[in-house]
Amino acid sequence: MRIKTIVAIDGPAGAGKSTIAKLLAKRIGADYIDTGAMYRAVALQLIRTGTDYNDPGALQAMLDAMDVDFSEGHTLLNGEDVSGLIRTPEISAVASPSSGVPAIRYKLTALQQAMGKRKSIVMDGRDIGTVVFPDADFKFYLTASADERARRRTEEMRAKGEEADLETIRADIIQRDYQDSHREFRPLRKADDAVEIDSTNMSIDSVVDTMMAFIEARDR
Repeated sequence: MRIKTIVAIDGPAGAGKSTIAKLLAKRIGADYIDTGAMYRAVALQLIRTGTDYNDPGALQAMLDAMDVDFSEGHTLLNGEDVSGLIRTPEISAVASPSSGVPAIRYKLTALQQAMGKRKSIVMDGRDIGTVVFPDADFKFYLTASADERARRRTEEMRAKGEEADLETIRADIIQRDYQDSHREFRPLRKADDAVEIDSTNMSIDSVVDTMMAFIEARDR
């Protein structure tokens, strides 16, 4: 493995990107960067400071004064471990709409790129290989059929004791796919040089092994 490596994993909702990215990071000795947690950390800071993300001046002042980083799987907001504080419905309610604000995306993109200059990372999202790290050492586009992603999500929710309707979840996934791929600002798309992996009929370990095969082949 080279001294510093950047791996970008993009793909639609429910394709298993986060699970795969965490396992791959362990395999190659890199830090997994949870981009979703970063947007949640911003949401926490918005709430703490009482900042309206629709107020450009106030939002930029808040963003200029904040930092988000990761250490051994923990999310750090201005040096404070907020891993447990950002997994609440209140945070979700703010993170979802605010994550689409360009100023926030620009800020987090800069932080993500700075991480990539300091250390080896595995990062997943919608625009990692196309916008955040267009020169990533390795790029993967992880996908699966809408039916399979809906099945996985349904099983996951039911395992947690939550009510889950397969058809409703499938419809939500299809709608999310359309929104992600048709939005004007940084739409979801496969980078031209990304390796596409369809995990519909693959186990988690098989996906990780496939990615490792590409990485090891190029590093030989």
